[in-house]
Amino acid sequence: MFSVAREFSFSYGHRLYRYEGRCRRLHGHNARVVVEISGNGDTLNEMGMALDFTDIKATLGRWIDETLDHRVFLAEDDPLVQVLRDAGEDPLVFDGNPTAERLAKAIYDRAVAMGLRVSRVDFWETQNCRATYSRRDAERDDAPDKRG
Repeated sequence: MFSVAREFSFSYGHRLYRYEGRCRRLHGHNARVVVEISGNGDTLNEMGMALDFTDIKATLGRWIDETLDHRVFLAEDDPLVQVLRDAGEDPLVFDGNPTAERLAKAIYDRAVAMGLRVSRVDFWETQNCRATYSRRDAERDDAPDKRG
């Protein structure tokens, strides 16, 4: 089976509310995201492509640029949400802390909603720290525990 991957980058700010480590403070990252998309088996289009990279950029890339880039991500119960709104800002609010794991899943879910056959999303918060969300991970989570 063919698959293609498209890399994106964007800048964002966040904090982890009620977290005890350094990330409890408002700070920023330059994220790197790789979205892997499954092709249609061994079939390629008339141009010899499983999926055109330009189409991925025009859909998912546009959403990332318009929705995620240069935004502040906060948990819905974080008191900074209202402070920023009162100041005329529009933070992107998550159900829970905006961790790398949640950001990977949010991008995965959005790509699937756009009709892309996403197999995995790798989200680098820093050059050394990555979270991955994939359909295989989701299927494993739903599988019964066989440890006894």
